[in-house]
Amino acid sequence: MLARRWSDPQSADDLGALDPEAIASVREEAWPEVTSADEMHEALSTLACIAEAEAQRSPQWLAWLEALAHSGRATRLQIAEHDALWTPVERLACVRAVYEHAPMHPSLQPPPGFDDAWPPDDALVEIVRARLSGFGPLTVPEIARPLALSASAIALALTRLEAQGYVMRGRFTPGAPAEQWCERHLLARIHRYTVRRLRREIEPVERQDFMRFLLEWQRVAPDSHGEGRDALGAVLEQLEGFEAPAVAWEDEILPARIADYTGMWLDDLCRAGKLVWARPAGRSRASGGPVRGTPIVLLPRRHLEAWNALMSSRRTSSSASPDDAPQLSSRAERVFDALKAHGAMFFDELLSDVRLLRTELEDALGELVALGLVNADSFAGLRALLAPAAKRNAFARRPRRGGLFIGGMDDAGRWALLRRAKPDDARDEGDLEHVALTLLRRYGVVFWRLLEREAEWLAPWRDLLRAYHRLEARGEIRGGRFVAGLAGEQFALPEAVPLLREMRKRPKEGAFVALSAVDPLNLVGTLLPGEKVPALAGNRVLYLDGVPVGAVIAGKTRYFGDFDGEGRERMRLALVKRTARSLSTSIGTGMTGAGMPARH
Repeated sequence: MLARRWSDPQSADDLGALDPEAIASVREEAWPEVTSADEMHEALSTLACIAEAEAQRSPQWLAWLEALAHSGRATRLQIAEHDALWTPVERLACVRAVYEHAPMHPSLQPPPGFDDAWPPDDALVEIVRARLSGFGPLTVPEIARPLALSASAIALALTRLEAQGYVMRGRFTPGAPAEQWCERHLLARIHRYTVRRLRREIEPVERQDFMRFLLEWQRVAPDSHGEGRDALGAVLEQLEGFEAPAVAWEDEILPARIADYTGMWLDDLCRAGKLVWARPAGRSRASGGPVRGTPIVLLPRRHLEAWNALMSSRRTSSSASPDDAPQLSSRAERVFDALKAHGAMFFDELLSDVRLLRTELEDALGELVALGLVNADSFAGLRALLAPAAKRNAFARRPRRGGLFIGGMDDAGRWALLRRAKPDDARDEGDLEHVALTLLRRYGVVFWRLLEREAEWLAPWRDLLRAYHRLEARGEIRGGRFVAGLAGEQFALPEAVPLLREMRKRPKEGAFVALSAVDPLNLVGTLLPGEKVPALAGNRVLYLDGVPVGAVIAGKTRYFGDFDGEGRERMRLALVKRTARSLSTSIGTGMTGAGMPARH
């Protein structure tokens, strides 16, 4: 089955760079190996004809050809002054249709059953088809020269074979000066050999080293944090499509990766139309809790359609019943109807239209956000809903570095209904490949167990596997065994492979990394040994050189292993220090991590 997945490229674009050694191996395998006159006859029948110059390169071939001629099983055609072809009597009618006037020795007649007349064009197509089964990639001149035919005639025959799906064209040999043609199955074999060689080159790392790699890959390890506005864009690209509680994005996840994070940068991306925040459409009922715990994803607007199609297809496949339709409160229904009737509206416009108190409208919007029905132009709208109702106006306008920062409903921009894909919208392969590549950008290396931390509406592994096979076939990613001790196929970005090798050689530094349990790198109990740390916003996990050594679960600190008093104190401080850092960097919300107004 593995070979079948790699054996049917649809075009040259489906193939990456081919290994010269693989090309040479397949050429050697394709060319007949002859040890007797009967095998010589079989080779002639397979290839339709063999140039005399080709026969002269193999010892004994000319002697066996002469023996076949003497017995009336083959003949020699002088197709040009210095060129001759040997052909079996069964192929004579076809070859003579192309070389009608070529002298023949000995003079033979096709046997009954092999004497049908061939149109010259069809005969040439058949000869080229047969001969390409014995070679690897060849240019048009390389095909034409042994046959003493014009390049234009060969090109026409190749075009017909290409239309039939028999050959493919491209520059398959590294450094090839011109376009090459190759029989499809030989090309697939070359590609399989190339992939196998690439996979053999990989030396897997242990899980601890892979975890160290992930902490650095996602910029949460010491000295790897990003800085500045550009770093936010790179981090959001890695986290595209990851589902986390609304409150965790600015309190935990983004500050863990960007040393100087400020919410103004996130607002700017949203207002510029580059970024969208939304509750995924995979669930139709609200959780019943506050907006703070609502799962939110951050998506580039240009890829919103692809993710919507994915969520829609998963929702359809789960066969949701009509009883799962969202049940709105009367106030939320009034707001929903207003947005449906008028389109996107500012907060003040909604206040006037639905005739609710400000706090009532905020609660209604929060309900619609929790159901995945609406969002706002800016992240400020969600940020305002995260604050307790009594505190929402306390931090609406506060002086910040660089001028006035507006952080409440007044800065939310327009509120609008979220566009969702229809249940019957087909998810195309391009959408699936985008999701597959996004996961690789997130983790560098992907395998099925790693995706347990991803959302339930993510495409199933069997679908992602097809996308990864296509990407590997095109040479865009690598397949192989990158992490030891894990079952199933694994895939990696090419740029991740040398970093994995480096991490294996790098000495342990005794560095602590504390993360929220809702972070994508909470892999305790999935990739890493131990009991799972529940992915709740109040829980935390602590790593030491890639090994989980402690956690905060339901407010209680737990230690994974035997540590003395000094060691436990260091671990406790590491957890507290990270918590304090997350509180101090929530300047975009105007709140501390506890949701209270920050002091200034």
